[in-house]
Amino acid sequence: MDNLCHTLAGAALAESGLARRTAMGYATLLIAANLPDIDVLSYLNGPEAALYWRRGWTHGIVALVVLPLLLALALLLLETISRKLSSAVLPSRMRPGQILLLAYAGMLSHPLLDTLNTYGVHWLLPWSRQWTYGDALFIVDPWIILVLGLGVWASRTQRHSRQRNVTPERPARLALAVTLAYIVAMLGSSRAAEQAAARELQARFPGTIQRVMAAPVFLNPLRRDVVVQQGDLYRTARFDWLHQPHIAPASVQSFPAIPPSNPAVARAAASLRGREFLSWARFPVFVMDSGAGGTAVRILDLRYARTPEARFGVLTLSADR
Repeated sequence: MDNLCHTLAGAALAESGLARRTAMGYATLLIAANLPDIDVLSYLNGPEAALYWRRGWTHGIVALVVLPLLLALALLLLETISRKLSSAVLPSRMRPGQILLLAYAGMLSHPLLDTLNTYGVHWLLPWSRQWTYGDALFIVDPWIILVLGLGVWASRTQRHSRQRNVTPERPARLALAVTLAYIVAMLGSSRAAEQAAARELQARFPGTIQRVMAAPVFLNPLRRDVVVQQGDLYRTARFDWLHQPHIAPASVQSFPAIPPSNPAVARAAASLRGREFLSWARFPVFVMDSGAGGTAVRILDLRYARTPEARFGVLTLSADR
């Protein structure tokens, strides 16, 4: 998910009452909710290296144990240093046990949310590089952002108004509950869409379907982008719960699921950048492109790219060496 969503998730947890457990509780939850994305530094080694490393070490089980400990220690050390350097009367002290608890709560929210989209998470590093995909939420979900944003705003407004007989934590708690219900509904909808899409495509194109993905799209929770593997072909289609049949025949496209038996393609795929990209790609397609500048191999991941001109999910490699 995007970092605005992660930040609002941390803020909603804080406004729900968790931040009141200790001094610096709010800051701890906000930092922890974004901390796994320190792997963005992998972009310094190139976009393919980022695809290889992101959603891995800092999002998996090891990170869930280690990073909250490091964050809690850093915050407690900062408090100790600030008290030694300042002669002013500082606010109440942080409670180490509560700081650690909030660090774990905020940290856990991050990979759980990230697992819900089509990009996936390496939960089991270093033991396994297997990806886990939820295929339930678009990476920028405006409905979750809206619900969590309203909940945080309403709770903060009520808390600062100091009105009697008001529970300022209630709007944030309601927002978290609505978000959870929405996630459960989207998970169920995606699984049902996978089954319905597989049935409709198999009826039109007889043959065993090995894999299917019904990916959410931006803004519209009733539509899905479908990719299936059927024998030596990938098929893509647009799925809509409001239409019957759910897949419009005109939206179906077919792509070769097996790389061409071409030495140049094999060399490109075996290169460092090719291996890094393919370790991330879920539905890879190889396209040869010959021109005045030589021959190129373009690798498309059908989750995000259907043409070589796509802005994301495409890798271009030279096939001439």
